[in-house]
Amino acid sequence: MERGVTPAPAPALDTDAINRLLAEAPQDAAALLLDAARADHAPAQAWLGQLYLDGHGVPRDAAEALYWFQRAAHAGVPMAMNMLGRCFDNGWGTPVDYPLAAVWYRRAADAGLDWGVYNVAQMLFHGRGMAANRAEALRWFERAVAMGHARAMHFLGQFHEYGWEVKADPQRAFALYRRSAEGGDYRGLCSWASVLHARGQSEEAAALLRQAIALAPAHYLGPLAAQLRASSSPLLQAVADEAAARQKAMNAPAHPDR
Repeated sequence: MERGVTPAPAPALDTDAINRLLAEAPQDAAALLLDAARADHAPAQAWLGQLYLDGHGVPRDAAEALYWFQRAAHAGVPMAMNMLGRCFDNGWGTPVDYPLAAVWYRRAADAGLDWGVYNVAQMLFHGRGMAANRAEALRWFERAVAMGHARAMHFLGQFHEYGWEVKADPQRAFALYRRSAEGGDYRGLCSWASVLHARGQSEEAAALLRQAIALAPAHYLGPLAAQLRASSSPLLQAVADEAAARQKAMNAPAHPDR
């Protein structure tokens, strides 16, 4: 590059147009993102990494996804930082490395990404990549909830239902489950469905469970089906069959989504 010449900024992505193209011609959309990514467009790199991880418009390739997440993360894209953490957390395209996953989750959190905050909370709760600290995990879950993170609402609800680090407060727990369900999180949908079923509202519970089945990863559906089959409700037992059928159709992934 000539001295004194500032490179032109990368053009903004037309995200609506690319999303439409992903639905209609995903290979063409991926080609556009690849061109932009090769031109050092960091948001395109992050998006392309997700396509490689999902196998959408390109062959599924976790190592290629890792490469593009790394490029985008080092360029300062918060979601790429979080996804790079997930690669190290789950062993996608790289050996599992919990401490390195924790580093990237924390960077995403420090950049203001709610998913980064949530994932730091999970690492603290489970003691992955850092010492287990349930009290500190509680504070991080609370921070994520304050940012509107629906899945964090579910986990914070568990703290209040089971009295982890706080006085048990089922009503507050149930309110958090409801908020999580309203936010579209599959775990929240299942927990709120459980509350409604206990209240005798089995039809409403079954409807929520069907929503969760459509959203949940395959690894979650087997235990859900087993739990529902143990119910005395024929309606929930029928939903269990739907969960099992959905799991079979999805072909469970090798690395669970946390």
